[in-house]
Amino acid sequence: MAPEPDAGDPERGYARSQKKNEQARAALKPLAAGERPRAVTIGAIAAAVFAVANMVAFLATDGDASLATAIFQSGVLAVVAAGMWQARYWGVLGMQALLAITMVVGAVSLMNAANWAAAVLATTILLAAGVLFWFLVKAMARIQMPPRPGAATSGSGRRSS
Repeated sequence: MAPEPDAGDPERGYARSQKKNEQARAALKPLAAGERPRAVTIGAIAAAVFAVANMVAFLATDGDASLATAIFQSGVLAVVAAGMWQARYWGVLGMQALLAITMVVGAVSLMNAANWAAAVLATTILLAAGVLFWFLVKAMARIQMPPRPGAATSGSGRRSS
């Protein structure tokens, strides 16, 4: 039996992939005016809590770290939290970048864990960052989504500058 002439054709696979992408986009609902996805709200709160915790941790230590570093780290987290609270694409993208870095550090920490407690802590951090990252992907797609043709544009599908 001879194989189909286009069985290995990359165009056929690309067309199938594009069709799946179009179906996924059609299933997304644009954000309503003032709407913020739950994952974005959770991420914004987490970033704000960690911004404050970072400064508290710095103040609780005896100057082991640099003040400029603590202010910079807390500032980045605060800016990301504010952007996410306003459901801005750049805020969610920034949080995903921070989560990706956290997952890499968590994986390296897990590989170098000296005891069970360290392994459990690294695994918990890795899983929490991974789950939030996963849920932010769909939320980010909804945030950057343009309004549907013929739909009333009351703030949905906005693109942030």
